[in-house]
Amino acid sequence: MSQRRSARAAVFSAGSWGTAMAKILADAGTGVTVPARRGEIADAINTTRRNPGYFPDTELPAALTATTNVAAALDGADFLVLSIPAQSLRTNLAAWAPLIGGDTVIVSLIKGIEQGSHLRASEIITEVTGIRAERVAVLSGPNLAREIMDGQPAAATVACADEDTAHRFQQACHTGYFRPYTSADVTGCELGGAVKNVIALAVGIAAGMGLGHNAQALLITRGLAETTRLATAMGAHPATLAGLSGLGDLVATCMSPLSRNRTFGINLGRGLSAEEATAATRQTTEGVKSAEAISALARAHDVEMPITDVICALLHEKVTLDQAAAALMQRPPRPER
Repeated sequence: MSQRRSARAAVFSAGSWGTAMAKILADAGTGVTVPARRGEIADAINTTRRNPGYFPDTELPAALTATTNVAAALDGADFLVLSIPAQSLRTNLAAWAPLIGGDTVIVSLIKGIEQGSHLRASEIITEVTGIRAERVAVLSGPNLAREIMDGQPAAATVACADEDTAHRFQQACHTGYFRPYTSADVTGCELGGAVKNVIALAVGIAAGMGLGHNAQALLITRGLAETTRLATAMGAHPATLAGLSGLGDLVATCMSPLSRNRTFGINLGRGLSAEEATAATRQTTEGVKSAEAISALARAHDVEMPITDVICALLHEKVTLDQAAAALMQRPPRPER
């Protein structure tokens, strides 16, 4: 039997993107176990083939099972796939690390930067577990979970320092509706996925304020420019930011009504406070959590990121919506490149 058919994955967690990735893997022929924190969710997945917390209307593949036993989920897993908030990664991973097999590849779906340390998910993984970078991959792209659960076409980039490792996970998640590409640019993929959430907040704010498509296109384009500046300053290849994990993810997150970050921004643009927008969104919004850390990375690498800086000021209520718009539009004119 081929490695693709015999591979096993443990997908943490049973949230929206974790469930979607688990479905992709199972549809690709990979055996999948999802450790759920709540016993009733695990029971529902196993008995009704549904995740009632997120996708009660979508049947899950038979190859996808759930458990509340983390050790059982990790036992014999070829891949540990992490779909948890960036800010809780370190604590959770420290608890799980002793259970990770010696050959298990860790795959991060996380699109955020840790507050305080300003580390990317792959850096936290290697720091906490001691696992070599060759066993750590990231997957990033325009991947709205609802569309993937409906079987609509999507693609992503699998990045790893080791080409063979990236290829193995590419095989494990390649389906008729999900097309993964490989890359060696882990830094570029992770920064594209993290910064686009902050830019999506800005685009959502513009939409919530009633600004038109010109303004939103402006923010997307200049947001890509500042993302590319930061990523290349940190060693990424600029072409990565023009790919699926850069421009592709940026467009989907900035423009889709399914995007949490865009929705959060719309609520801010309509006059809600950050606390009120958080209550209205009801799910983790990585752009809000990561904005300050991304701004700090920019300062450390002497990179200008005006959109990110304005979003940080707005989130901390240091400027009003009108002041934020004026701050961006009244910047001195300069060459585009």
